[in-house]
Amino acid sequence: MTRSVKAPSLRALAVSAAAMLLAAGCANTGTDSGTDAVEIEDLQVQKSLEVPDDAATAAGDGDATCPAGTTIGYVGAMTGANAQLGINIYNGVQLAIDQHNEANADCQVEFKKFDTEGDPNKATGPVTQAVNDDSIIGVIGLPFSGESKATGKIFEDAGLVHISPSATNPDLTKNGWKTFHRGMGNDQDQGPRVAVLAKKLGADDVYVVQDDSDYGIGLGRTSTEALGGMLAGTDKVTTGQKDFSATISKIMKSGAQSVFYSGYYAEGAPFAQQLKSKGFKGVFIGPDGVKDDQFVKQAGNASEGTYFTCPCLPGELIPDFAKAYKKAFDIAPGTYSIEGYDTAIVLLKGIDEGNTDRPKLLRFVEAYSGQGFSKAYKWSPDGELAERPVYGYKVEDGKILPVGLLD
Repeated sequence: MTRSVKAPSLRALAVSAAAMLLAAGCANTGTDSGTDAVEIEDLQVQKSLEVPDDAATAAGDGDATCPAGTTIGYVGAMTGANAQLGINIYNGVQLAIDQHNEANADCQVEFKKFDTEGDPNKATGPVTQAVNDDSIIGVIGLPFSGESKATGKIFEDAGLVHISPSATNPDLTKNGWKTFHRGMGNDQDQGPRVAVLAKKLGADDVYVVQDDSDYGIGLGRTSTEALGGMLAGTDKVTTGQKDFSATISKIMKSGAQSVFYSGYYAEGAPFAQQLKSKGFKGVFIGPDGVKDDQFVKQAGNASEGTYFTCPCLPGELIPDFAKAYKKAFDIAPGTYSIEGYDTAIVLLKGIDEGNTDRPKLLRFVEAYSGQGFSKAYKWSPDGELAERPVYGYKVEDGKILPVGLLD
């Protein structure tokens, strides 16, 4: 795959992205519901991003050799209520492996997938299958925080390195696991950006609703702390909940100008629909767990004007990557597709350099320092990245569009 030439550094991209996030004004008008409406000026969206010149490619030098049967695994949701977030990731991994194998005739890396349904109670089985497969020397996954928490020790005991492109609960890197690495920022990075985005939208009173997942609880805590005096109230819902009328009644009585939903799109979509049908005129903000085309599809008209925070780069704005992804899967890249691609390239580079068993590949990842398509990848001993940008997004005309770096 060719790349854009004369591309700026990621920091230059970040500065440019931040410059494109325009300050928005608001005007409050009373409604019969008792909730103030917020009128938001349109934010200028980004049209494209260039890849840094030194970004690692899947093809590498094209002269790699490795033993037959060398395998990378994906463990995570392939089915289930929020499966699309996992599918986005393993498509990115698949694309990287396909490009690598096309360019390296003497190193044909295999790819095996294991479905957890995104359920912490079901994840231990697939993870155990993966670690018991001696051909697998590295794993991309698991996508969700709850299943990552439930299975981290299994990976650790097996010495099998794994990189999650999307599990954001901060506590995951506090377990002493050497095998776990996070391929993006965590909720201590994302939570404060909820307040940044709300301020830019002029929504001074934000109501936080969190689900009961490890992800929702962790992000609910960090966003609530960051909002401080902007917090209009909080409430809790449960995974699988369908009726949100009790929570919506609390929101309407609070006079909140914005609602931040800390959870996933399976519940976020009907919640947004019910909010709108009850007459809420404020702004709905979701995190990376809601930021997916499935939310737009399931929420319908209620998704229009929704904003998101996400510690992910908009891969659809990298023309060559987006074109290759579309050709391979007949869909545009989704949330964390580019992070799945990037993190797979890290493992592929390790394999290309002769690290073809679990201990060697683990040491390679621990010491890795290199530029990816989405960000620089270099991990601290606990598995956190040094560089952890968070972006803002908006649903406009049925499409999720990036509105810049939240800094």
